[in-house]
Amino acid sequence: MSHDKPKHYSASGYDLSPLPSIVYERRVKDLTPEERRVLLASGTETPFCGGLLHEHAAGTFVCRLCTLPLFRSTDKFESGTGWPSFSRPFDPEHITRNEDASHGMSRVEIRCARCAGHLGHVFPDGPPPTGERHCVNSVSLRFLPDTDHVSPDDTDA
Repeated sequence: MSHDKPKHYSASGYDLSPLPSIVYERRVKDLTPEERRVLLASGTETPFCGGLLHEHAAGTFVCRLCTLPLFRSTDKFESGTGWPSFSRPFDPEHITRNEDASHGMSRVEIRCARCAGHLGHVFPDGPPPTGERHCVNSVSLRFLPDTDHVSPDDTDA
């Protein structure tokens, strides 16, 4: 009899179960100090400085820590805020939303549903059809061109 927890899959077929601790610890060790500050300590990168702000190629933006697909390039738009902005997530189950009352504001924080890495915030001022603007730190993401597509089986180790 197995003592492993059952895996939880999103509607798009990706495993949302937490990474095994040894894999998580190895990936955290590989993060830069800035990536740690943003992903693990809910930091914010300086606006207009993120490496993915001007990325316009066809592809998928995945979590920097666990590689779960988070946003498609087709949903990226120029918001003028200084951070990559997306009108919707790759799969709604891949993002968690939490109330954030820090810095004297009331906002909705977004995190990776698999590893809980801090991504940024979501605001109700985006384009149709969702009206949402997912404002994301570049250091929370990695961009994979369509030629490097991540399949559901590629995201666990």
